[in-house]
Amino acid sequence: MKRILLLGAGRSASSLIQYLLHHAATEDWHLRIGDISVAHLQPLTDALTYADLLVFDVHNERQRAEEVAQADLVISMLPAAFHAEVARECLQKSKHLITASYVSPAIRELHEEARQKGLTFIMESGLDPGIDHMSAMAVIERIKAAGGQITSFKSYTGGLVAPESDTNPWRYKFTWNPRNVVLAGQGTAKYIKNGTYTYIPYHQLFRRTDALEVAGYGAFEGYVNRDSLSYRELYGLRDIPTMLRGTLRRPGYCTAWDTFVQLGLTDDSYTLEGSQHMTHRSFIAAFLPPATTTNQSIPERLSAYLHLPVDGEVIKKLAWLGLFDETPVALPDATPAQVLEQILKAKWTLAPGDKDMIVMQHLFEYELSGEKHTVTSALVATGDDEVHTAMAKTVGLPVGILARLLLQGKIKQQGVVVPVYPDLYAPVLEELKQYGIDFVEKDSRVGE
Repeated sequence: MKRILLLGAGRSASSLIQYLLHHAATEDWHLRIGDISVAHLQPLTDALTYADLLVFDVHNERQRAEEVAQADLVISMLPAAFHAEVARECLQKSKHLITASYVSPAIRELHEEARQKGLTFIMESGLDPGIDHMSAMAVIERIKAAGGQITSFKSYTGGLVAPESDTNPWRYKFTWNPRNVVLAGQGTAKYIKNGTYTYIPYHQLFRRTDALEVAGYGAFEGYVNRDSLSYRELYGLRDIPTMLRGTLRRPGYCTAWDTFVQLGLTDDSYTLEGSQHMTHRSFIAAFLPPATTTNQSIPERLSAYLHLPVDGEVIKKLAWLGLFDETPVALPDATPAQVLEQILKAKWTLAPGDKDMIVMQHLFEYELSGEKHTVTSALVATGDDEVHTAMAKTVGLPVGILARLLLQGKIKQQGVVVPVYPDLYAPVLEELKQYGIDFVEKDSRVGE
């Protein structure tokens, strides 16, 4: 029997848990699921002999050591900040590890020791990062095998709402950690276009967007992720003239979100004095210059400060969120980002029956036999409801598939591994098709 320790049972783990439970009996697994709260999983596991639950605290060194020591494979779906602690424990206890998160510098340092111990630490195995790597590499390797030279690669991913649940003026609802949405994009975005390096500071990020179209789903806009340059090495495209990775939103979102950035509402570096006594209205007012007239309203002050039409779409989006209302904040010692997160959660949480939607689009340009070609590879996946979301499926299922391959002895790479190798991504992409997670590709000659 193989023992799997799954740490983290939050929103993005629902489909992963279902996958592991579905295969546990036939694969001869025992699944142990740990998190701060696991009561919501009792209906799933109470009648199963091959699964159990535990209340788990990643900071409890003794508990962490004991649980990891009993496992053959540890899957961490904890917040990314805790992966390094888990990885070091896995290294000490000689256990394999899989996570959906980016390879951090702290985990990258473990590569050589893990390799020497014959361990496999698979990182970046969810949606983005994860399916984005796998699907991109499938196209890249196919073009290279045909003798083509890739000259441009742009990739965009968005977690959005399905058209039938697209019911608010922002055309957005939370499908993953709200805090990460509020803090997204901070830092300087870096990419290369037509051989020229480009850098976009955070305060300009949401003002410089690209317009995109996804067949059957209409218009989107994309803003650049923080570092697109590092992926040239990972994808074997060191000399590519254009390399850009970005995030998708519906048109109009970025212009409205830029208001928060310009006001400083996404800042998480300091606490607000007396935040527990604030209202939404006084919170916004605290970031605005003084009124120029006695009767100047908060929307008018905001409009004048950021040069926005007072009756325009941005002000209407902010009003819909309740930012100008006297709703109490009631958060002591909160940062601006924490207050904003609370305001957004009240309006952007998926309602019962809501469906989310994942949209991913890769755009390639390549040359073959003196002719220029383009390839569009697009994925659209829709959730079942507000619990079994497309985000949970696309994050959790590839993690589960890789766990199954690893425990079957089919993954030979050792050390810290990202799934950019055919023997990793090919079976994952093939099995994902069974769950409706499949890419539609179009390859065209330029000029046709």
